[in-house]
Amino acid sequence: MTRVLVIEDYEPFRRIVCSMLRRRPDFQVVGEASNGLEAVDKAKELTPDLILMDIGLPGLNGMEAARRIRTLFPACKIIFLTQESSVEIVEAALGLGARGYVVKIQAEKDLIPAMRAVCEGGKFVSNAITGHAWPDAEESPGIPARVAVQEAHVPQTPGKAEVTSSHQVQFHPDDSSFLASFVHFAEDALNAGRVLIVVANEAHRKGLFETLQARGIDCAAASQKGRYVAFDVTEMLAKFMVNNMPDPERFFRAAADLMGAIRKENGDSRISACGECSPTLWAQGNGEAAVQVELLWDEIGRRYDMEVFCGYVLKRAQREQSSVYERICAAHSEVG
Repeated sequence: MTRVLVIEDYEPFRRIVCSMLRRRPDFQVVGEASNGLEAVDKAKELTPDLILMDIGLPGLNGMEAARRIRTLFPACKIIFLTQESSVEIVEAALGLGARGYVVKIQAEKDLIPAMRAVCEGGKFVSNAITGHAWPDAEESPGIPARVAVQEAHVPQTPGKAEVTSSHQVQFHPDDSSFLASFVHFAEDALNAGRVLIVVANEAHRKGLFETLQARGIDCAAASQKGRYVAFDVTEMLAKFMVNNMPDPERFFRAAADLMGAIRKENGDSRISACGECSPTLWAQGNGEAAVQVELLWDEIGRRYDMEVFCGYVLKRAQREQSSVYERICAAHSEVG
């Protein structure tokens, strides 16, 4: 019998899933959780054979919860059960080591076949995921009209033997040192021929652009060529924030659209990004959202082999929030 942990924040749907499984003699629901942090704790406590995990979880998103669980228990199998049907998000989920991906609208038809396929050592993706030719895909025996994926594929930069992404953070006492760090990062990126993404408030975007111009870098020409791409941080946050927390599905969709546009114009050029999404959220008093956004950016950096740079101007009150500070540092590969 397969011991199953169900992670879903919407209680009515969680009850439906548990009820479905309890009617099956080959599956035993050993626990339930409604947020990502609880999911990690329950996994430690119960050591289930299989976890059904939503992505848009409060507290800690499903992607990061899955990463932590996989680190602690590599043998534990995970199937994402979510409403999102974006190819990019599916690839991110499989890239974390998930064995399956079921779209909620097809749960009645797909969930049990997916669980059986995964328990037998295969991989499964709902056939509602369209617009992508899954590598080595074939129909799982005894599961008509379902796609059982034999090998997951996460695209990496062609010609790269290994991922060389980085996720740096620096903390500053004032705007001047903050701007200096952004100028240094941006100058190195543009001089190296990389595409630069900037996500900042109006004052910081203006200061960065003018300082780079004064240092001999033609940002206007780079912008016309699609190699200097700047966004307002408030508008960027609006793309994926829901009820004061980042929605991972919206975040990955926005990232996929942006990366697709950059690749279309610049081919396989390396990408660097500097921004202040998380710093803006923390400055507004939303430290938890700031941490979650950092974790999402970390995932994007890994997936697209990017250099990501974050800059914080810390207020006195923020310096006293040691737990938020420590979690933000932990989400980065380099702290300065």
